[in-house]
Amino acid sequence: MISVRPKVAELAFHLFSRPIHPELIVVQQSRMIQRGHYNAKVDITNCGHVVTFNGAKSTLCEVATSAQQPLPTRRCLIHQTLKGSRTEEATCQSGLEYRTHFQLETVGAEMFWMVGQQLGKGQTEGLLHRFGSSGRMALGAISYVNIETRLNSMLVQAIHTFPDDYAIVKVESLFTLPE
Repeated sequence: MISVRPKVAELAFHLFSRPIHPELIVVQQSRMIQRGHYNAKVDITNCGHVVTFNGAKSTLCEVATSAQQPLPTRRCLIHQTLKGSRTEEATCQSGLEYRTHFQLETVGAEMFWMVGQQLGKGQTEGLLHRFGSSGRMALGAISYVNIETRLNSMLVQAIHTFPDDYAIVKVESLFTLPE
């Protein structure tokens, strides 16, 4: 189990057609969602986030974490390193659809500081976790996850900052139940 925030070059993105065992991750913040014909659990972890979506007799589990994080290999639908910009899609036999777009962006120190200040400001609607400083920079890492629910869909927007690398990871994922 990873106990510190990884370097941004070590990040990976996974999608499983099953939940992952909770003992594999260190949860910092968590929210349960129950809406219509689905339920979900969204976790901010020490490395990124985990979204477990249950609906249409299917489970999809999105994991943004360190590539060194021990995760199962069975029923892994997507496994990508988190670099650049990428769009992925998956559809379960039940008709549950999944679309995601993720990107890793390296910015200058001034822009990074501004983004960190904006994310860490005041109360938010979503989940927010401020990590302690690594000692190299005064500003610690920040993870923010916004969740928008509709009757037959859920949109998750996550932003994770990595101060030691002046990097920002953005993930936007849409889970949609069949008509």
